[in-house]
Amino acid sequence: MINGKRVLAIVTARSGSKGLPNKNIKVLGDLPLLAWPIIAASESTYVDKVILSTDSEQYAEIARTYGATVPFLRPVTLASDQASSIDVIIHALDYLAASNDEYDYILLLEPTSPLTEAADIDGAIELLESAGGTATSVIGVSLMETQHPAFSVTRSNDGLITPLLGGSFQAMPRRQDLQPIYALDGSLYLSSVESMYNEKTFCHNKTIGMVFDRCKSLEVDDLLDFICIEAVIKHLRHQKIVGELSEREK
Repeated sequence: MINGKRVLAIVTARSGSKGLPNKNIKVLGDLPLLAWPIIAASESTYVDKVILSTDSEQYAEIARTYGATVPFLRPVTLASDQASSIDVIIHALDYLAASNDEYDYILLLEPTSPLTEAADIDGAIELLESAGGTATSVIGVSLMETQHPAFSVTRSNDGLITPLLGGSFQAMPRRQDLQPIYALDGSLYLSSVESMYNEKTFCHNKTIGMVFDRCKSLEVDDLLDFICIEAVIKHLRHQKIVGELSEREK
């Protein structure tokens, strides 16, 4: 709760992933993937309840182990490839509201973005609360550098490349001269519940882009992503241990 306003965190994890079977419960580091956002939300200062929306009783049992509530199993109509995250969120809000369990803010966390931490969540909630109505949602964004459109090319049928934005390769700008461009990175999505019902999206003209470090933008889509993110996790844990030892030696 923040300033008397209740915050609901929803983690979405349907079964049936085709690219990487059972991706949402595949072990990353020492935790199943869906446990990462559950733990982050549970450690938040402001989140009042963490729920998992899933169509799988197996996933539900795992989620409960890590502290999430699973008040329902998602209807089949909301567990298909065509089902939208917004429909899943509205379903959860309606289900809870029917029992007079209502919230002011809704936070969406996806297992495929496992590096989001409690401090990130708290920062986003504080940012939206301090906006005082000038903004009604916050989403995570990260700076585009090597992926900047200015460095993108098209490729013809005979393999020849052309700058995507036109002009010549000699006229391409230096990276330090580019206007910063950001990409939606999936790290977190936060909205007032009122805005969610009205806008049916997190992204609109009252959305703040909260900039996260590049590592927070890493998403799990395939096995290579798992390998890369596990390496980042090991590095971050090593840095934390080294930092703690350094503090003790002072």
